[in-house]
Amino acid sequence: MTTLQKLKEQKTEIEAQIQELELAESGVEIVIDDAEREKQHQEDLQRIRGFRLIDDDFMNACFDGYNEGVELLLRIILNKQDIHVTNVTTQRVMKNLLGRDIWLDIDANDDSGLEYNIEVQRSDKGADRKRARYHSSILDAHLLQPNEDFSKLPETFVIFITENDVIGENVPIYTIDREITNIGKPFDDGEHIIYVNGADKNASTELGKLMHDFFCTDADDMYYKELADKVRYFKENEKGVESMCRVMENMRNETVWQTKVESVLRWLAMGLSHEQIAEGEGLTVEQIREIAGMKKA
Repeated sequence: MTTLQKLKEQKTEIEAQIQELELAESGVEIVIDDAEREKQHQEDLQRIRGFRLIDDDFMNACFDGYNEGVELLLRIILNKQDIHVTNVTTQRVMKNLLGRDIWLDIDANDDSGLEYNIEVQRSDKGADRKRARYHSSILDAHLLQPNEDFSKLPETFVIFITENDVIGENVPIYTIDREITNIGKPFDDGEHIIYVNGADKNASTELGKLMHDFFCTDADDMYYKELADKVRYFKENEKGVESMCRVMENMRNETVWQTKVESVLRWLAMGLSHEQIAEGEGLTVEQIREIAGMKKA
């Protein structure tokens, strides 16, 4: 195991501990007996067996820090064999102080300074064209330092891999670049938006094979070893499976807290006092005030 892999495992364990502490501080107590815990574990194992790379949480686990895997994606999608990825992060948040933040499924850079954002979307709504535009704009806003010359803005690629053909023209890939429309020449501003049609799994093409792999549940059925090995690790390796189980436990814990928040917001809308809600929900008045503040925000 590489040093990077060890650090990532430690990071996952620390995040799980932080999640537990946050829930403890929130006043939400999750109590389950051994039988229920074992039942949940077996359900988690069953769900893990059914995961595919097109599934958001599994994709995050497989590609986080995995330069070779993202390099394979970009070389196939962009049809450029000279791409050398130097950094990959999944679920990176990009803040917008004046508006909506974005979470990048995959954020990557290569050795020539190009910036890539890869989004995996099963829902057609999640791949809205204006979302692609917004991602591209926020990406740009984070790539220049104060007073830095605009010419230093790197070339960017926002890539959506979608379960369905959301553009609807029945082609494997859609490449969107700006054009000077009245003379029919490219604008060449370095912004690229790409949609990959996951419904096209033509095994006679490299891209079709890649999309086939994104929808596989069994690593043995996959074409690309780089992807199959990573899928096999999180589905068959003891440590990989344990890591995925922790991810799913965190998701359950987040759901418990979100359910509490939604319940408190309903009580607030009905006009109950903070003290009444705190007593009914088993929370502190301070926690109710915090949730009330979330509503105002």
